[in-house]
Amino acid sequence: MPSAVQAIQCSQTVHRHNERDQYSDCFQECMSSLAEQAIRWSDNRLVLLDQRKLPSEVRFVECNSIGEVTAAIRDMVVRGAPAIGVSAAYGIVLAARQHCAASPGSWKKTIEADLQELLQARPTAVNLKWVVTRMRGAIAKAGHDRPEAELLHAAKQIHRQDVEANRAIGAHGAALLETDAVVLTHCNAGALATGGYGTALGVIRSACAQNKIKTIYADETRPWFQGTRLTAWELLQDGIPVTLICDGAAASLMRRKQLAWVIVGADRVACNGDVANKIGTYSLAVMARQHGVGFMVAAPTSTIDLEVSSGDRIEIEERSYREVTEYQGHTLAPAGARVWNPVFDITPAELVTALVTEKGAVKHPTADKIRNLMRK
Repeated sequence: MPSAVQAIQCSQTVHRHNERDQYSDCFQECMSSLAEQAIRWSDNRLVLLDQRKLPSEVRFVECNSIGEVTAAIRDMVVRGAPAIGVSAAYGIVLAARQHCAASPGSWKKTIEADLQELLQARPTAVNLKWVVTRMRGAIAKAGHDRPEAELLHAAKQIHRQDVEANRAIGAHGAALLETDAVVLTHCNAGALATGGYGTALGVIRSACAQNKIKTIYADETRPWFQGTRLTAWELLQDGIPVTLICDGAAASLMRRKQLAWVIVGADRVACNGDVANKIGTYSLAVMARQHGVGFMVAAPTSTIDLEVSSGDRIEIEERSYREVTEYQGHTLAPAGARVWNPVFDITPAELVTALVTEKGAVKHPTADKIRNLMRK
C-alpha cells in the first residue's frame, strides 16, 4: 500500500480558509469552525483536513477510494479515535461503490478484504473496530445493487451521532468544574480528533461558554506535537486563549497548585475503566494524584470496549523511530541511537477521577459502574 501522500496525489486539492464553503452540505453547514469541518463528504468523495500540515498550511485531501482512506488514517492525515471511526465509515461507502461496480453479485464478500486492511490501519483506536462492525450490519441489510445510498446514510448517521455525543460530553464534563478553573489538556481531543466539537476540548468549550475556566494549559505532546500544532490552533480559531507548556513542565505546574483538572480524551477504555490514550497520559494521571488534581477522561461510549477486561489486554501501537529522531525532515538525534516509540500508554482506572461520556459522568470508574452506564 503506498503512503497517503502517494495514494492521493492524483486527487488532492489545496484549499484556503475562505474557500471551504464549496465543501458544505446540509449537515456540515451548521459547523462553525474550520476544525469542525475536518471531515466532509462532498461530491461523492471524502474530504479530510490534512492535520500533518497544520498550523502553517490549511490543506484538504480528497479520498476517492477505500485504499486512500486507509492510507490517510495510517499516515496521520486524520487522527483521533472518533475521527478515525467517522472517516472509516465514509471509506466503507467508497469501498462498496468500488466492489459493487467490479462484482455486483458478490461485492458483500469481496469488500471484506478491504475492511480487514482498514482495521489494521490504527489498531489501538477501538472506534475503528466499532464502526467497521456497525457498517458490516449496514452492508448485510443493503441491497445487492447500488448500495451506496444506504451505506452513505449509515455513515452520515455515525458522523452526526458523534457530534451529538460530543456536545453531551461537553455538558456533563463542564458540570464537574468549579468557577475560575485552571485546566490542562494533553494531545488533541477536539473537533479535529472527532466528528466535530470534541471530547476533552468539548468539555473545555462548554465550560468556557459558561465562564467557568480561568486558564487553559496545553501540553506540547511529543513526538507529533498535537498540543502545539493542533490544540492551540483549534482553540485560537474559536477565540479561546491557551497557554502551551513543554510536556515535562506539567509536574511543576501542579506543584504550584495552579491546576484544578487534567482533561484528556481516550482511544480505548477497557471494561474495568483502564484508559488507553496518547503517550504521556499515564504520567499526567500519576502526577495529578500526587498533587490532588482531578483527572477527567472524556470519551463517547463507542470508545468503551466491553470485550477487553483491562488495559493490559489493549494492543499498543508502536510507530516509526523517525517520529522521534526527526522532525519535518530535520534530524534531531545522532545516528545509531535506539528508539522506543509507543503511541499510547495505559492509565489505570484507580487514577481516573471521572470518566465522562454522552450518557453521563462516572466518578472513580469500576467495571460495575461502567456496566451500569452502558445499560442506560
